[in-house]
Amino acid sequence: MAKKKSGKPLHEQAYEKIKHLIITLQFQPGTYLNEAYVSDLIKTGRTPVHQALNRLMLEGMVEVIPRKGFIVKAVSLNEVMEIIDVRLINEVECVRLAAARASEKDIENLSRTFEKSTEASKNGDIEQQMLLDREFHDHLSKATKNVVLGDLLRNLHERSLRFWFISLTDANHHSSVQKEHQTILEAIKDHDEEAATGAIRNHIESFRKNIMAQI
Repeated sequence: MAKKKSGKPLHEQAYEKIKHLIITLQFQPGTYLNEAYVSDLIKTGRTPVHQALNRLMLEGMVEVIPRKGFIVKAVSLNEVMEIIDVRLINEVECVRLAAARASEKDIENLSRTFEKSTEASKNGDIEQQMLLDREFHDHLSKATKNVVLGDLLRNLHERSLRFWFISLTDANHHSSVQKEHQTILEAIKDHDEEAATGAIRNHIESFRKNIMAQI
């Protein structure tokens, strides 16, 4: 399988590049993705691009329109509400387990990511804050020591990324997210399961409220 110096297969590199363009809204919902154009844009062959687009179709980010090809899937309020409902069920259990099981290394990782996110928020760097938000939640998942739950939440977070980016365009929400993450982090540090679950519920409901105002 063809690889570049990064060690990743070309189709994986194409997938990451195209996905980044979609979740940061550089490829807007409804944009027709001509494979030749995308291939030229990201400097990758058409076969890896085609494979990447098929993977993104399975993840619900693009869809196939007969005789037209791939198109970036529209942002659906109903879809994000369903994702939020599933996150509430699973992520509450995630932080409960994280509070009970987090190691010192887990807490260090969360703290480091929180510090980087605070800096990104101060700089108004929406893209970096979105990526660090994902990283923070990924560290929470790993702290559960439950691989299956972690994989489930990672999939939900990946499907939420475009909505996170939209939500974070609200400058006021930057501050809210940082305060909510800090509350979650303190609860994990204290191994306080009740405080952690309450904090994550508040965080997810805050996201729900903000995204409803944006879409």
